[in-house]
Amino acid sequence: MALKVIGAGMGRTGTASLKVALEALGVGRCYHMSEVLKNPECTADWVNVAAGKADWDGIFSDYSATVDNPGCNYWKELAAYYPDAKVILTVRDANKWFDSTNETIHSVEFAAFIKNSPFGEMVQKTIWDRMQNRMQDSVYMVDFFTRRSAEIVASIAADRLLVYQVSEGWEPLCRFLDVPVPDMAFPRINSRDETKQLLSNLIAASGDQLSEDAMAAAGRELHGH
Repeated sequence: MALKVIGAGMGRTGTASLKVALEALGVGRCYHMSEVLKNPECTADWVNVAAGKADWDGIFSDYSATVDNPGCNYWKELAAYYPDAKVILTVRDANKWFDSTNETIHSVEFAAFIKNSPFGEMVQKTIWDRMQNRMQDSVYMVDFFTRRSAEIVASIAADRLLVYQVSEGWEPLCRFLDVPVPDMAFPRINSRDETKQLLSNLIAASGDQLSEDAMAAAGRELHGH
């Protein structure tokens, strides 16, 4: 199954909300970090991707779209491999994005915790390496976020790309995908406080090391299903 939509936006830019929105619009199943957490055997596929041995058709065999980590870090490769797919770049204020990640997915506590989990190698090679392990460096990360967004805008044809804030709701997304606006509220999933509390609870409940079962439970929570 070829991807129809490639989400290039980084985690904490509304990717969980976008996943739910795309599925509600009938795009099909949407890949997200939560899918990896629920299926830890997927980590080997992503370690292979980082080593330059990507099996995109295998990874996305049951999916029509991908958003969030780890796929967003391979937006360029995916856009080339699936030339008919549309690309959505979710964005937000770079400083607010850093503040959000620094309190949640890139916090010192959670980063240290996940490093020793079954997902540590995958996260290191597909996410942290690209950030030079400087996730808590605000100046570096704000610049990284800004430069990355600019590169995507410069690289993807304008008619293939939607630069999007989930706060804009259904209209620009539906117009871009050429589908009707649904008669339902736009999903709002995983606010900073919600995610921060979820990760804190996960650490507290799991003791010294993350278990696959605990991460699978977190995966179910992280995309709101």
